[in-house]
Amino acid sequence: MATETTGANLGASVDALKRVKAAEAEWETRLAAARTQAEATLRELREEADAAVKAARAQVERERADRLERARAEAAGMAAAIVAEGEKDAQTAARGDGRRPSDKKDAVLAAVLGGFAAD
Repeated sequence: MATETTGANLGASVDALKRVKAAEAEWETRLAAARTQAEATLRELREEADAAVKAARAQVERERADRLERARAEAAGMAAAIVAEGEKDAQTAARGDGRRPSDKKDAVLAAVLGGFAAD
């Protein structure tokens, strides 16, 4: 009778071990699925982050190009205004109507020396 009791206990122990093994297998499957899902999520997040960085870089590059173009246009306008002012001043100086006294020296000399003209 001792053998039958031990056999019954052994059968119950085997059943318990089978249930533990089944639970371990189930949890390993769940864990593997969770790892796979986590890796997929991480991969998607990395791809989204890379796409966002690329989009931001493209946007910044477009804005930089726009600003550079505006600065070039503004500089060209300022240069044209400076050249136009210089040309105007050069024409004025050539006519003797300049802003400085040396620009009017011929007129001043003629006025001063005009009184000494030979009669």
